[in-house]
Amino acid sequence: MKKSFCTIILAIIFQALYAESKPTVVCTASMISDMAKNIIGDKAEIKLIVPIGGDPHMYEPTPTDAELVNHADLILKNGMTFEGWLNKLIENSGTKADVVQVTKGINAISSLVYENAKDPHAWMDVGNAIIYAENIAEAAKKLMPESSEYLDENLKKYKAELQETDAYILKRIQEIPESRRVLITSHDAFQYYGEKYGIELVSTMGTSTDADVQTSDINMVYKKIRETGIPAIFVESTVNPKLIKQIAKDLNVVIGGKLYADSIGEKGSPGDTYIKMMKSNTDKIVEALSKEVVAEKIDGTGDMKMVYGLLGIIVFLGALFLFIRKKNS
Repeated sequence: MKKSFCTIILAIIFQALYAESKPTVVCTASMISDMAKNIIGDKAEIKLIVPIGGDPHMYEPTPTDAELVNHADLILKNGMTFEGWLNKLIENSGTKADVVQVTKGINAISSLVYENAKDPHAWMDVGNAIIYAENIAEAAKKLMPESSEYLDENLKKYKAELQETDAYILKRIQEIPESRRVLITSHDAFQYYGEKYGIELVSTMGTSTDADVQTSDINMVYKKIRETGIPAIFVESTVNPKLIKQIAKDLNVVIGGKLYADSIGEKGSPGDTYIKMMKSNTDKIVEALSKEVVAEKIDGTGDMKMVYGLLGIIVFLGALFLFIRKKNS
């Protein structure tokens, strides 16, 4: 018993020392953090600045964040104006960590609103997520060269999972009738998704959630819904749904679901990893935009069929009444 107790104590001490010897990798957003966990595994302590469910566009760093960044050995960021608060946080923290932009090498989409700015939501194309993963692995190998083989093996496995996810999304989107491949959301986070998978994007605000809602954008949304007769529009997990819900009420369309945009889902949710987030979004989009019954209700076809049916009954009864009256006279 005494020997067993000593063994346990030594094991605890060893684990504590091992944990302290691990480098710390700090990620700005949850999508990046999840990718890093798949590639780095237990070779480093992986920390997150913006908590899951938080909005990286509008995040306000805390003193705890400054301490976290100060102790980091590597910082992984999305860049392209996604984390407008990060440079100041790094400067105030006094960190000596390498800062790596994981979107390096991606063919970025230009912002629809801001001149010379890029749309930061590149992870919405799973093909781009492979570039994210490669950049993360390269940065990790530089930090931990002794683990290069382990990191390469994890990267290979994760890339295969990403490729499978990419193919899954491409196939599922084809299930939506072509005329209804229109995705209306709260903010312009799905341009990469639409360009890659063949679906038109319309939103109530620009690429950042702190952008002002423009009357022209709202008018465009109303016009698009009326023109296409799409059966559903969507809210986002990190954006106030009030405006989208009002539009749905005004035009008698349904809310097709809550999509994950700037954060993965909470643990236990359908989108609690990057891959599950992308599949969950796709499943909700396909199921909501493919519903025949709802679509007929929205474009008025169902109502007109009922009207024509009633008119037919009235005409038949009228003719029958005249026939009986004429016969009796």
